Amino acid sequence: MTVIRPNSISGINSITANGGDINLFRADGTKADIPIVNNITAGVITATSFSGSGANLTSIPAGNLTGTVADARLTTVSSSKLSGALPALDGSALTGVGIGTDGSVNTSGIVTATSFVSNTPFSNRNRVINGGMLINQRASSYTATGEEYLLDRFNHRTGSGFTFDTTTTQSTSAPDGFTKSLKITPDSTQTPSGSHNGMIGHLIEADNLLGFASGTSSAKSFALSFYAKSASQNNNHQYSVQLSKKNSGGTYYYQNRSFVVTSSWQRFTVVFPADTSNNIATGNGEGLRILWHLSAGPDDIASAVTSWTSSNGNHAVTGQSNFMDNTSNEFYLTGVQLEVGPVATPFEHRSFGDELIRCKRYFNMVADGSEARSGSSRSEGVIGNGFFWSSSRMMVPVKFQVTMRTPDWTLYKKNGEYRYYANGGSNQTCTQNDIGLNGQEGLNSAHLNITNISSSSAAGMFFVHDVNAALGFDAEL
Repeated sequence: MTVIRPNSISGINSITANGGDINLFRADGTKADIPIVNNITAGVITATSFSGSGANLTSIPAGNLTGTVADARLTTVSSSKLSGALPALDGSALTGVGIGTDGSVNTSGIVTATSFVSNTPFSNRNRVINGGMLINQRASSYTATGEEYLLDRFNHRTGSGFTFDTTTTQSTSAPDGFTKSLKITPDSTQTPSGSHNGMIGHLIEADNLLGFASGTSSAKSFALSFYAKSASQNNNHQYSVQLSKKNSGGTYYYQNRSFVVTSSWQRFTVVFPADTSNNIATGNGEGLRILWHLSAGPDDIASAVTSWTSSNGNHAVTGQSNFMDNTSNEFYLTGVQLEVGPVATPFEHRSFGDELIRCKRYFNMVADGSEARSGSSRSEGVIGNGFFWSSSRMMVPVKFQVTMRTPDWTLYKKNGEYRYYANGGSNQTCTQNDIGLNGQEGLNSAHLNITNISSSSAAGMFFVHDVNAALGFDAEL
């Protein structure tokens, strides 16, 4: 054994043992235990292993640490010491984890909780009726130049006498998850001037908008979403969408945005901010309208309005294209949803029956001769069971399937053949001009007055009698 007894050693890069260990001894000749290495202040110590407490080790650069640290050794790690990307974590043992008010959680798995509390309802979110364009009570095709209702709850609108010369149909072209859309195409070319406007509109009853709490400190945002596409001819056309809400004094406050259609289906989402200053009217009248501007004159085109602004007019956004510049243009619309909140959720699909009942509050088709079953020449849709007030006047009470929006509805008639069947098989035809009202009408029923007929019977049934005849009740906004 070689013994070195220096007072100090410096400038030596390494000491190699010749077939044995290197031991450190104190000046009195006793063997030093390992803590004496704490007096070595420079250089490198390499060993198979180190043992003992590391409680007094400080200022070790992270770059000099390699390998795996057992998670049992980690306690009370402050968030300020964590940086960089974290690996996927199993959160099954996490407690007291909160989400900020601006945060969101995305997961492809299942979320289980004691309860869920949401400001956005899981059903009845959509304030738009027939947004999926399933219901079409009036006709198979609509040719219009002015104001007219089309597929249920959607209407053809104009401004300043514009000739919005179009044909609208219910199309089977639709994005994934839908089967129907509204399709409109020009029948002639038109160039809007001044304040001309050609639009598709949807009006919403005021009491259906209470959840937005407009005009209060609790006001909510308006999240509008819809699917749209064009034909190849008007691919990349820019159109505008306007949201106008009506306050209790009859004044409209609006905002608008532009959107660009292509020949492929796209979903468009616009979140209009909450309005704490201006309320929305209540009752069964109009509370809000959504307008899709397809054509607009230069007087009604300006930069997008992104704060609630008073105006009863129609307003398109700078860059607006003219839908009416080519008869090969097409515009398709479906999946329309308006809901409370800062986020547009997936479209709320309602059953056909549910959507139909909602539509009948505004338009109730009682009998339609075009609804004949396959192989039949016509549908003798029953209007009602009537009685003869006199030999030339028949009274027909009609009970509505759903309460109408207002008792001030109008009678909707198509020009076709109508017929009554009386006792003993006697019958007689009449036209729409022979059908009127008796004056005892209300929210839930009508009392038809049929004239220009004659019968000695006491009672009979009243029908539509060919494919052109139809009768309904209109309480649209």
